[in-house]
Amino acid sequence: MSQDSPVLDAVDGHYEETMDLNPYGEEETLDRTGMSCAHRAESQRPSRSEAEAAVRTLIRWAGDNPEREGLLETPARVARAYEDFFRGYTEDPAAILAKTFEEVEGYDEMVLLKNMRLESYCEHHMVPIIGMAHVAYLPDRRVVGISKLARLVDCFGKRLQTQETMTSQIAETLEKVLKPRGVAVLVDAKHQCMTTRGVHKTECGTITTRVTGEFKENILMRQEFMTLVTSSVIGV
Repeated sequence: MSQDSPVLDAVDGHYEETMDLNPYGEEETLDRTGMSCAHRAESQRPSRSEAEAAVRTLIRWAGDNPEREGLLETPARVARAYEDFFRGYTEDPAAILAKTFEEVEGYDEMVLLKNMRLESYCEHHMVPIIGMAHVAYLPDRRVVGISKLARLVDCFGKRLQTQETMTSQIAETLEKVLKPRGVAVLVDAKHQCMTTRGVHKTECGTITTRVTGEFKENILMRQEFMTLVTSSVIGV
């Protein structure tokens, strides 16, 4: 079996095939029918009319009348908005990073994109997570177009998420696809599940980090990343 061949594992008498990355940024598995988890979820996806009916139900549950003039078109608008909010489910994170460049004149220092606006959605309350993402990597003979790093952030951001999971997914995808010498990701965001409901801590921010390779092993490299990210005069 070649190094890139799928691996077959017996689980409770069934065989599952472990692949690389699915559109969720996770290792993919196939069930006995050969259908992937992502495929199965897509095949079970409700129709647009079912989604709009669900919005009407929520409007009634909230105490309003979905048949009144101002709300007549709301279910269709919400469905269209959800297509944008959660478009990350339709994107393949590995494919975003597929095209790389080796003509970089030996460049092997840090590549950092900072202050990328992040829009995501809390998987517990389905309200926005808004903030900034800072993503860096140490290339190993090849680099990726910088816009692809921004697209990768959006790919995982435009889903139902926890900030911890999203931070790890961004870093792990860069690690697996680019195979750089190291990856560093910092996300600084506010969660509307804390600012507009519950404890109402409007000024509270959440910071998560994930580092791999040389960023993890070399404290000076990690300090350089943090200095560049927090500097008010560099990259603003």
